[in-house]
Amino acid sequence: MTSGRIIFLNGTSSSGKTSIARELLDVLDDGVFFHLAVDGFNAMRTGRELGAEQLDTALRRTREGFHRSIAAMAGVGNDIVVDHVLSEPWRLLDCLTVLPPEDVLFVGVHCPPDELARRELARGDRPPGLAAHQYDLVHAHGDYDLVCDTGTASPIECARRIKEFLPHRPSPTAFTRLRRRHLAAGRAGREQARG
Repeated sequence: MTSGRIIFLNGTSSSGKTSIARELLDVLDDGVFFHLAVDGFNAMRTGRELGAEQLDTALRRTREGFHRSIAAMAGVGNDIVVDHVLSEPWRLLDCLTVLPPEDVLFVGVHCPPDELARRELARGDRPPGLAAHQYDLVHAHGDYDLVCDTGTASPIECARRIKEFLPHRPSPTAFTRLRRRHLAAGRAGREQARG
């Protein structure tokens, strides 16, 4: 069975990932795509109050499950549009471990900080300053196959650009390059610690 393609949108909260993902579902016409969003997984969690430590544990398990759900859906041939916030290094490392790197088109979704603040305020469903806090963290790894700027391009323009780029994914992909760099460094560090 052929693995499905994964279009992985990474950016801060309010950067436009979900809007791009919705447009992609309409413009992509060479397969059946599913939109998997980390916010959707978070929304499935119980609504009762959790203590800080319990919440941290639940959030980590939620993200780990989200990553494995992406892998499972793609593994049986589904094409996936992922909407995620890689604001902690372990999230990227986990994705690099469980997702087939050659099947991932890694798209950085950028947006100027002042526009992020404006959107965040307009939405009213995010803590003020969340996007500003995530701004440097989500793109710290510094490697993408494609970058979109929602401060200068609309979601439909970004979706069309991604659609045009998809058949021309680079080889090796950004996920392949990042996997070599980060997972090899982790193995070297563990071997050095054992030695």
